[in-house]
Amino acid sequence: MKIVVIGGTGLVGSQLVALLREAGHDGVVAAPSTGVDTLTGAGVDDALAGADAVVDVSNSPSFADDDVMRFFTTSTGRLLDAEERAGVRHHVVLSIVGTDRTDAGYLRAKLAQEQLVQDAGRRWSIVRATQFFEFAKTIADGSTVDGVVHLPPVAFQPVASADVARAVADVVTGEPPDGILEVAGPERLRFDEFVRLALAAQDDGREVVADPEATYFGALLDEDSIVPRGEFRRGEVTWARFSG
Repeated sequence: MKIVVIGGTGLVGSQLVALLREAGHDGVVAAPSTGVDTLTGAGVDDALAGADAVVDVSNSPSFADDDVMRFFTTSTGRLLDAEERAGVRHHVVLSIVGTDRTDAGYLRAKLAQEQLVQDAGRRWSIVRATQFFEFAKTIADGSTVDGVVHLPPVAFQPVASADVARAVADVVTGEPPDGILEVAGPERLRFDEFVRLALAAQDDGREVVADPEATYFGALLDEDSIVPRGEFRRGEVTWARFSG
């Protein structure tokens, strides 16, 4: 299969391309650095020529509410139009667990992206993942006030990006489910507890406090806002294995 990976130079995309190629597929890297810009449409038609499937793991360069909504709706619209011209049969998009129940600008934009994909009239798959282990420090940095990290003491089930890449690879090379698969790590703990462990593993001495008023992407969280509520694919990599 020829499978075009939009965002194929990123954390998940690069691992996904490697998995696809190891399995004998033609995994094509598509990103601005390879001449493919989904915001302007430059290079998209050429990249998708002869493709069987497209996987979109791209991300917005800006997380401001208006910018991120523009990025995901514009880029997804251009992709879907190009797929129609190229005869692509399956569109897979990487999204976030809790997108449909968390009122934050970034997640509203991801939900709008999901809806565009579902309404496009072709086979589709949405893989929603929990937060990645790799982004623990980024989360802490964005939640630090006067040197103290403030995080809500809610359920958190982070996952290794490698487990997400494997899940996406299985979805795109299998029969399109026209549905949503959720992926989460093997362990559930509290948000503040995880970040405390992660910073300690990096010898980062910042204090982490459990703050019920702290937000995530600007939204207040309920106990289970950002963890799977039903069936999900459980990752294999534990935090101890990842951080060791």
